[in-house]
Amino acid sequence: MKISHLVLLLFFAVCTFSCKSEFESIRTSGDPKAILAKADEYYELEEYQRAQSLYELSIAPYRGQAEAEQIAYRYAYTYYYTKQYVLASYYFKNFATTYGGSALKEEADFMSAYSNYELSPVYRLDQSYSVKAIEGFEEFANRYPSSERIPEANRLIDVMRAKMEEKDFESAKLYMDLRRFESAQRSFENVLKDYPETNRAEEVRYLMGKSQYQYADLSFVSRQYERFQKAIELIENFQGRYPDSTYGEELSGYLKKSKEQIKKLENVRYQSTGSRP
Repeated sequence: MKISHLVLLLFFAVCTFSCKSEFESIRTSGDPKAILAKADEYYELEEYQRAQSLYELSIAPYRGQAEAEQIAYRYAYTYYYTKQYVLASYYFKNFATTYGGSALKEEADFMSAYSNYELSPVYRLDQSYSVKAIEGFEEFANRYPSSERIPEANRLIDVMRAKMEEKDFESAKLYMDLRRFESAQRSFENVLKDYPETNRAEEVRYLMGKSQYQYADLSFVSRQYERFQKAIELIENFQGRYPDSTYGEELSGYLKKSKEQIKKLENVRYQSTGSRP
């Protein structure tokens, strides 16, 4: 049993060494035809790392020749299949630019954007690649309005915009929890402006009214009057938009307290003309 195991290990070692030697001998042969043929073979076998190395050696010898287009196309895909998405996006875009008349240009433009989509992280992280991917898909849609890939491009845009919206919304809530109310208000306003179709519009406006009331309540007396006025404005705007909202009762309480505070502040004004809101 041990001898059979040893023989098996030796067999695999010989095969591994043989395969490696074959790759190295082709790679260092200086024979463009042999290198390209082996690159294509590795590509078909899905050995993309080796294919990539050999395609890289094939680019210069075949520049300007008929084979150059397929080399560039497959070279870009080797980066995609090995999950090197930054370089994949670059080489797909480079292919589309270099071979503007190619039948593969549409696919390359799509894959350039899709490679950035693959880099799009969870919503808590920086969304720079989501922005790049959205821009790429929008550019694709403008360039190929009749493409069969348009529905998929639109779906992926929606996925990434949802993540970006989630990030912006959670950031606004965090500002509110940290009592950075001015930053929270600006962030909530940006959510409504940047995502006009958001399903969170009611919740966002509720939080704007609530945070403004909290902001006013925690402010120095000299700034409370204007801030309670702003809270009243936001809450009444909410009530006009969402008369049957589940947040209505809570906001009505803040509205009542805000008006009471306004009256108190106005009474202080009348009693002491030297006081300023």
